[in-house]
Formats: sequence, structure tokens, C-alpha cells
Amino acid sequence: MLYSTIDKATGFEKRFEKIGTIVYENSIIASKAIAQEIAELIKEKQEQDLPCVLGLATGSSPKGLYAELVRLHKEEGLSFKNVISFNLDEYYPMEPDSVNSYVRFMKELLFNHIDILPENYHIPDGLLTKQAISDYCSKYEEKIEALGGIDLQILGIGGNGHIGFNESGSLQNSKTRLVALDHITRVAASKDFLGLDKTPRTAITLGIKKIMEAKRVILMAWGEGKSNIVKASVEESVTTQVPASFLQEHDNAIFVLDKAAASKLTRLNTPWLVEKIDWTDRLIRKAVLGLALSLNKPILMLRDADYIENGMSDLLADFGYGHAYDINIKIFNELQSTITGWPGGKPNEDDKNRPERAAPARKRVLIFSPHPDDDIISMGGTFKRLYEQGHEVHVGYQTSGNIAVADDEALRFASFVCDYNEKFGIDNTNASAIFKKALAFLKNKRTSEVDSPEVRQIKGLIRKGEARSTCHYIGIPDEQIHFMELPFYETGTIEKKPLGEHDFQITMDLIEKIKPHQIYAAGDLADPHGTHKHCLDAIFEAVRRLKSKPFMEDCWVWLYRGAWQEWNIDEIEMAIPMGPDQVLEKRKGIFKHQSQKDGVVFQGADSREFWQRAEDRNKETADLYDQLGLSHYAAMEAFVRWRF
Repeated sequence: MLYSTIDKATGFEKRFEKIGTIVYENSIIASKAIAQEIAELIKEKQEQDLPCVLGLATGSSPKGLYAELVRLHKEEGLSFKNVISFNLDEYYPMEPDSVNSYVRFMKELLFNHIDILPENYHIPDGLLTKQAISDYCSKYEEKIEALGGIDLQILGIGGNGHIGFNESGSLQNSKTRLVALDHITRVAASKDFLGLDKTPRTAITLGIKKIMEAKRVILMAWGEGKSNIVKASVEESVTTQVPASFLQEHDNAIFVLDKAAASKLTRLNTPWLVEKIDWTDRLIRKAVLGLALSLNKPILMLRDADYIENGMSDLLADFGYGHAYDINIKIFNELQSTITGWPGGKPNEDDKNRPERAAPARKRVLIFSPHPDDDIISMGGTFKRLYEQGHEVHVGYQTSGNIAVADDEALRFASFVCDYNEKFGIDNTNASAIFKKALAFLKNKRTSEVDSPEVRQIKGLIRKGEARSTCHYIGIPDEQIHFMELPFYETGTIEKKPLGEHDFQITMDLIEKIKPHQIYAAGDLADPHGTHKHCLDAIFEAVRRLKSKPFMEDCWVWLYRGAWQEWNIDEIEMAIPMGPDQVLEKRKGIFKHQSQKDGVVFQGADSREFWQRAEDRNKETADLYDQLGLSHYAAMEAFVRWRF
């Protein structure tokens, strides 16, 4: 069982973690470990001629788990004939064949690919009348009780700590019921429903009482976006505001995390507070900058007592000979050397303490943009600076971004073309047919319906035109704009295909064609199943395959972050400052993406428009540098180098 593989750390660690946790390198390894435990439980029950009762979850977290269970069935003969499953929840109202129903989710990801008996899996009914829900929920629980309870319950965790759809405020003895969904939950789900206004407001969920009665509970969490709520659930007090924290009181529950989701746990984030550590340069920088920010002091104002009173006396003893001064100077100089107005390197200057090389003076630069606007949103100031300083700048737009265009935008575009053709008697048969078909589809489109190929083409054209407009605004000619349209993305739905050879080859071909001295790529991994992650993985794989090529010896890869978050101050290796005028220029570039203004399809939990997020984030980075005692700028864009 997974519990036996937990790090055998006790004492100091247990001062912070109030529930068992195990941290894996990534979600793939973690999912396989969980699948193995499930497989062992199923086999154990088979030997005893007993049913194996599983509680199953939906969402992004269990996808890898279900894929591995399918593999175990197909390749290793694992049978599910003795498995009886109960799903946690379902949106209400919800048709079972809707693209967003959990019935469809479970069938497509698991049930259709294994030998579980159809009568043995149970998913809440999203088509009940409201009057029938209460009785239905009672009988749902009675079925579980008749089987002796759930043997193993799988959980994910929501951004507000919900388990199932038991939102903040749910009581520990809550039963299976109809619930109103929290705004945070609906915002997180809105990407699947193509907008908050189309996202259900209610759902049927298994109650916390039944979850707590399960003989074993495994909660999975992947990605940086879950790190804060994981810390709250694992290390802070039990509270109804964070329902996952109730698991602290379960006698056989465990959190299974990847490194990103676990990154805020004390033993990983500030390990010097847990046990004596080997102080690496990276840890010293992280600790000193964190100390300065927590005390609201510039780096050079930190005193011996600050180190001693905050669990860092051994750092002071080992590296400061009992004095803070030398450590303060070291970290101050390191942070100062990250600031440069020359992202492509400053020609004919000593580059020993600069983040980029001086030579060659004119570099070939390839900016990869996962969506058609990530380049200008995330590094628009740097983008413009690179062009203005004479570098040969190329942009590779990795996906069409078509699913992020609202239907009314596509309808307006298609109507314009059809009206234009009719008014001027233009009869391009193929083009007219595409736009007419798209127009007819959009006028009759159902909420749960996937866009037709013609509509996806039109939405892709809208975003392609906006991206080209941005490049022209910067000064980039058409021959340096590359629309890659990676195949993994082109499904018409949120759910993407796995990366394949075509994706890798397209990426490799572009890199080989340009032979860049610099590559910029989006390193925003808040969602490990998101487009940014897929696009970055494609770049990493392409670079690994090409690294033996002679031109790659001169290629550096810089990672920027998207509209969702920024690098931690201790991670930043290059910071590009911007003045007020440059901030406004960047804003104008973002405005070229009109389809992403005033009602974005994938708004996320942040209600600000993308230009506002970018400006606020860049200002916050500049403010951190100022707070730490360095130069004050209006804004800063930050980068981390990937050393392949």
C-alpha cells in the first residue's frame, strides 16, 4: 500500500503535516503507484470471492490513473468483474450523453475499456426531477451501506478545498444531496463549458460522511495551482472552510502529490525549518529573499538576529561566520545581476555578470507562444525590446487557439463574410460553402455541442489575424511569423490528444529552420493537463532530440510565465525592466487580440482582463525588487533559464 512508501520522516516534519503525504516526481509516476494499489486490492478481493467497492472521482486529476487501470486490464489481464463503483458527483441538470457529463467522462476514460459489468457502476443521475433527488440520494447511500461501505475512495481537490462537490461550509456529517456550486468551482469548470454563463450552478454530490466512512481514502493533487490549498488541507487546522482538511481525522487517508502540488509544504518550501540541511546556493537565495520579504526589509538591512530568530542560525554560522553582512551582499549582488535592459545580451560589453551573452551581437530569436496571444501578454515588453535592439525575432504560434473564441465572435465574422460575398457578387464556391455551413451551425448550436470543423476554421482564422496584427505592431514581417497548428490541440474540445510524433517533428523542423541563439517558451505549469504544459513538453522533447546538432551549442532556452502566475523572486534569472511608456506599448499590443477582450471564454478565477493581469503582475515583480532594496521600475518581465 502507498502508505508504506511514505518518507519515514517524523518529529520535525510531523509538527507541520497533520496527515500522511507522499510526493512523487510527477503525476504520471504517482498515478501508476495509485493504480497498482487499486489493482492489488481488486485481486485481494477476488481471492476472497468478495466485491471490491471503489469510490471514483472525475476531473483532471484521475485521468492518468484511469489510463493506467485501462493499461493494466488490456496488457496485464486485470479483471474488474468484481468491482462495484460509486462516483462522487454529477452536475445538475445534466444529460448523460453531454460532452461535459461525468457519465460520458467515466465511460470514455474507463468503463468502455475494461470488463466492469454495466450494472456495477453507479453515477448520480443528472436528469432527476428536483422532487426525486432527496429519495434518490438516500437510496444511493443505502446501496453503499448494503455492500459494507467503500473499500477505497479516490478524491481530487478543488481550489477552495472541496472534495466531491462538498463546498466550503459543508459539515463533516453532510449526506449525499443537491448542492449549489461555489463561484470558485464554477469558474474553474467554466473552461469545459466554454464560459461561466453556460456552467451549471448545482450538482449532486456524495456527502462528506460517506467519504469519511470509506475504509481508505487517497486524495490526488497535481500542479502548482493546487499547492496553496494542499498546504492548507495538510498543515493547517480542520475547518469547514476547507472540507479536505476533514481527512486529517480519517485513520487511513493519504495525500498523493506531485512536486508542484507539494511545493508549498513546509518540508519542501522551507526545509531548514524542518531539519538541518545542506545549504546549496539555490536554498540560500530562497531562504534569504523569503526572510527579507517576510520581515519587509531590504536584503542589506537584515541583521544577525533576523537569521537566528527565524530558524536560519546554521546558515549564519556556516556561511556568514556569525555575521549577516557577507550573506546579504552575496544575495543582493546575485539579484542585481538578473536585471538587464538587454534581453539579447549587450553587444561589446563584459557579460560575466549579465544573464545573457554579449555575442553574437545580433541573435536569431524564436519565441514560442502556446496560444496566439501568450507572446504579447507574457513577454510583450521583452518581445519589442528584442526587435528594437536589432535581433532577428521569429514567433512560433503553437496552436490555433480556436476554442477560446466565443461563438458570437465567430458568428459575426461568418456573417460579415457571407454578407460581403452576397453584396459584391463574389462566388468563391469553396469559401462560401464553408462560411454558410458555419453560419448555419452556429445559429442552431446546442450548449453541449462541439464546434464543427468549419466553425473551428473560422475561429482559428480570427486568432491568426490577431496574432499577425500584433507581430506587425511590433515590427515583425510575415516571413518571421510561423503558425504551427500542432495536431494535439485540434480536437475542438478542452480535452486534447496526447502529444505525438507530428507535434515533435513540427517543433523540431521550426527550430532547425531558424537555428536560434535564444528560444523563449511558456513555463506556466499551473495546470499540468493544460495547453501550456503540452506545448512546453513538445519544445523540451524537440530540444532534447536536437541537442547534438552543432547550432544547439549556442542556443539558450528562457522560460516565461503566462497570464496566470509569475516566477517566484528566488527563481528569476533574468528580469527585463519597463518604463511607463513601455507598459502602455505592451497594452496596445495586447489589445490587438480583440476576441480575447470583454468576455473571455477562459477567464479562469481571475476576473481581470489579460492586459490588466499582465500589468499588475509585472508591477508586482518590480515592486518586489524595490522592496528588497534594488532599483525601482514601473514593471518587470521575468525569465528562468532551462539548461538542457
